[in-house]
Amino acid sequence: MLISNAYAAGPATSDIMSFVPMIVIFVLFYFMLIRPQMKQAKQHKSMLETLKSGDEVATTGGIVGKVTKVGESFISVEIAANTVVNVQKHTVQTLLPPGTIKSI
Repeated sequence: MLISNAYAAGPATSDIMSFVPMIVIFVLFYFMLIRPQMKQAKQHKSMLETLKSGDEVATTGGIVGKVTKVGESFISVEIAANTVVNVQKHTVQTLLPPGTIKSI
């Protein structure tokens, strides 16, 4: 015979088993990268929704100040005495504990 046993049809599970590593990699990516990022985005969104006048914040640009006015998409931040800047709400990175600005 010209056909050896090496070329004979194998069990059908070998096709499914070839996809198992890809499925495992996708599951690892989901639990190690995608899920934590979604959780962090959800926390950031809830923090932005709860911003109120008097909160001390730090923006992604490095501005640290006290919120004086909260709008729909912009907030006013007092960075020094009688110096107020308007920044986009989504640029607020961190809500600082009260009294942080005085300690700087």
